[in-house]
Amino acid sequence: MTTKTDSKKRVVLPRAKPGESYDVQEQGEGRYLLVRLERPEPRPRMTREECLRALDEHPLRLRMSWDELRRLTREP
Repeated sequence: MTTKTDSKKRVVLPRAKPGESYDVQEQGEGRYLLVRLERPEPRPRMTREECLRALDEHPLRLRMSWDELRRLTREP
């Protein structure tokens, strides 16, 4: 198979599908190896209960009242 690059340095691969990703490895002497990258399986979405539990367990969650925070951060 022979192909040419266009003005934007793109190459058309006849069997490639839109959205596919490739790793281009230069092997020297003008030789390149294209390796198609597999997309990872998407993780299932969190349920509402899982989201609320994660928010409650998050370590950066504010554990004091706004009044206490104001008292600690404002100059006297």
